[in-house]
Amino acid sequence: MRFRISPEMTIALAVSISSPTETGKREAVELVASRHPFLDEMEAYERVLTDAMAGDPTLFARQDYVEEAWRIVDPVLKMATPVYPYDPHTWGPSEVESKVVPPGGWDIPIAEEQEDFRVIGK
Repeated sequence: MRFRISPEMTIALAVSISSPTETGKREAVELVASRHPFLDEMEAYERVLTDAMAGDPTLFARQDYVEEAWRIVDPVLKMATPVYPYDPHTWGPSEVESKVVPPGGWDIPIAEEQEDFRVIGK
């Protein structure tokens, strides 16, 4: 077993979110997620290549499975599917509504209480 110090991974996002209750008011929100790997933890490709060389098929699809998946997906990818533009903040283009609406229609979320939609600040 080889020990190696992997670099830490950090993802940070800084966004401005509109308040659901106060029109026009925006609040800055920051999300920081960090991960510190263990000293003996392998990196992703190191693990995949090690498993492949050891003959461990856990992380790999069998050839017959991959070929069957392509048999199903390839004709769909080659189809000339029309693209319908639609306005932002809508449920999508009206041309496809009859094809994708579930039985009984859509359940449109509505905030029943102030706490249903809230912004968590810094």
